[in-house]
Amino acid sequence: LVNLQERGRLFVSPGEEIYEGQIVGIHSRENDLTVNPTKAKQLTNIRASGRDENVQLSPAIKMTLEQAMEFVDDDELLEVTPTSTRLRKRYLLEHERKRAARANAD
Repeated sequence: LVNLQERGRLFVSPGEEIYEGQIVGIHSRENDLTVNPTKAKQLTNIRASGRDENVQLSPAIKMTLEQAMEFVDDDELLEVTPTSTRLRKRYLLEHERKRAARANAD
């Protein structure tokens, strides 16, 4: 999540369950950015020579139901469960989103 934090503000905390098509943050630019926040750190057999990475993540943005409803765009949906509210894309798979965008452009 550290690399994603550099590109915008996050809605999810470390260790939180996510799925493809879920909106995990606000991109610092106007366009949508497709990312993979579940990408694990690459493990090697070589130990870091006296250096540990101490990473500070800014706290995740937690929205109320009303704030989330205002944030939702035309191609997005709001998913409400008893324990959480999540923002997601209308089409969960990337190729389906591209196909829908081309169809709307015509």
